[in-house]
Amino acid sequence: MAELNEKEPVFKSKKEKDWLLGLLRECDVRVEFVKKDGSMRNMLCTLSESKIPDEKMPKNSGKSQSDEAVAVFDLEKQEWRSFRFDSVKKIEFVLGKE
Repeated sequence: MAELNEKEPVFKSKKEKDWLLGLLRECDVRVEFVKKDGSMRNMLCTLSESKIPDEKMPKNSGKSQSDEAVAVFDLEKQEWRSFRFDSVKKIEFVLGKE
């Protein structure tokens, strides 16, 4: 479990953002972040296609991607949600098979 510095966002460079996106494509990641309204949100999410129901798969893969935010599939709510890279406070994930 990695605690992130509150003042300095960790996911600010393309390399750091790409690392997190790669992780999301491979496994479930618990992300704790600050919402726009200032409240904290803890979300178990993924971008792994094998964990997203067919009916929830994106219909438009040509959608523009933001360098500041990422859309992820919330495994608990079974819906798409997003968070800003600079709002992430903590991530948790398990390497390998559980």
